[in-house]
Amino acid sequence: MKKIVFFTGAGVSAESGIKTFRDSDGLWENHSIEEVASPDGFRKNPKLVLEFYNIRRRQMYQVKPNRAHTLIGELQEYHDVYVITQNIDNLHERGGSKKVLHLHGELDKARGVKDDRKLYPLDGKDINIGDLAPDGTQLRPHVVWFGEMVPAMEEAVEIVSQADTLIIIGTSLLVYPAASLINYIKDGCDVFYIDPKAQVPYGYQKEMTTINKNATEGVEELFKLLISD
Repeated sequence: MKKIVFFTGAGVSAESGIKTFRDSDGLWENHSIEEVASPDGFRKNPKLVLEFYNIRRRQMYQVKPNRAHTLIGELQEYHDVYVITQNIDNLHERGGSKKVLHLHGELDKARGVKDDRKLYPLDGKDINIGDLAPDGTQLRPHVVWFGEMVPAMEEAVEIVSQADTLIIIGTSLLVYPAASLINYIKDGCDVFYIDPKAQVPYGYQKEMTTINKNATEGVEELFKLLISD
C-alpha cells in the first residue's frame, strides 16, 4: 500500500460547474479580488463579502462531485490516500475522500474575526451581519484571503514529504505558498501533473509526468495504473 497524495486546484471543481477562481478579465463574478477576498475588503463592506460567500455556498450544494472526485475516493480501498486542496468547496469529501486538508479554508465553516482557531460548521446556512461567535465577534467565512497566512501549510508540507506518489490536478502551480509544495517531495516520489495546460514548472529539477487532459480524463487514465501498484 502506497501513500498517494493528491494536490488539487480549481480545475477539479470546474468540471462540477463551480467557476474557477478568477476569469481572464481579473474579476471574480464581477468583483475585484480586493473587494471580496481580502481583510481590507471585509472591513470596508462586510455585508457584500458575506453575501458573496453565501451565494457561493448555496451554489456549492447545487452541484455534485464529478468522476475525478469519486475516483480519488475509491482509490482509498487500495492505498493510503491524502488530498491537499486549494479549493474551499466540500466536493472531495462528498466524493468519498476521508483525509482532506484545505489549504485555503472551507466555505461551509465560519470563524470569529479575532480567533481563527475555533471553527463553526454552517451546514449550508448563510452568515449574516450580526451573527456572532461565542466570543462576541462577527462571524466570517473560514477562508484564507489575500494577505493572510496559510495556517495549514506546515501540515501540508509534512504530508507531501512522506508521499510515494504525488498527483497534481487542475492547478496552475502559480499560487504561492501552495505551489511550493512540489519542492518538498522525497527522492523516488513519482509525480504526475494533470491539467490541459500542464507543463513542468520552470526550474523544477526532478522528474514529472505531465498529462494534458482535464481532471476526470486524467484521473481515469491513472486509476488503473495506481490500483495495480
